[in-house]
Amino acid sequence: MTAVLQKITIFMEMIKFSHTIFALPFALSGALLAIRGLPGARQLLFIILAMVGARTAAMAMNRLIDADIDAKNPRTASRAIPAGLLSKGAVFGAIVLSVALLLWSAAMLNPLCLKLSPIALGFLVLYSYCKRFTALAHIVLGICLAAAPIGAWVALTGKIELPAIVLGLIVLFWVSAFDMLYALQDLEYDRSVGLHSIPVALGVNGSLWLSRLFHLITVGLLVWLIVLLGLGPWFWAGSAVMAAMLLYEHWLLRGGDLTKLDAAFFTMNGYISLTFLAATAADVFLGR
Repeated sequence: MTAVLQKITIFMEMIKFSHTIFALPFALSGALLAIRGLPGARQLLFIILAMVGARTAAMAMNRLIDADIDAKNPRTASRAIPAGLLSKGAVFGAIVLSVALLLWSAAMLNPLCLKLSPIALGFLVLYSYCKRFTALAHIVLGICLAAAPIGAWVALTGKIELPAIVLGLIVLFWVSAFDMLYALQDLEYDRSVGLHSIPVALGVNGSLWLSRLFHLITVGLLVWLIVLLGLGPWFWAGSAVMAAMLLYEHWLLRGGDLTKLDAAFFTMNGYISLTFLAATAADVFLGR
């Protein structure tokens, strides 16, 4: 039993399960905004299970597909599969279970969720291969995470509506921008082995400026969402705080100083995600 628990712990660390904080608050926000209230316990449970299944499958697929690449990269050689801590077969089994959880949860929500889930899975697989042929992997990752709030919206309304799309675009540009920053850590290695990324294509300064542009678009989309849904001062205040945190994130990396990248990537983006949920909940429950 102890050995099994150790393997589970290693697996959870490998897929960075704690980083679910980046996507889950947006899924919950999508649910709150879709009905301007709290979903029922059953709906909320299956929304969370679907998102956890999708993210677990995505991260495990990425680690499995990239195992050989990770083994050659000094920064990633200690990951569970290249380090021999988990077998490829065990990780593949976890992927199958995670996909099954996603599909089952989608089926429990409504027919449209189930019909759309293979599309989401297709993008999850595509992301893991993107770096081999295109610099747009960051955009594809943004699309994958944008599915969280859109999926929650569809789960509760049975429809894809403009506010849900705008909400998804907020996540897409936000995630794509910080993934570009994260990819700066592997710039030299990716160049040396012929892998593709925006940092490889644009260099450090070009990537920093494109990331800033994407985050500026994110702020503009927040304003559009406010106007579309008639959101009040709580959401305005939350959006201002998020904009300030994005500004601070880029201030940390000013001049191409990548020594603060961990703080910028993990700390600020976790706070931004939670702030979005807090602002949404405050607007829905206190702004009436």
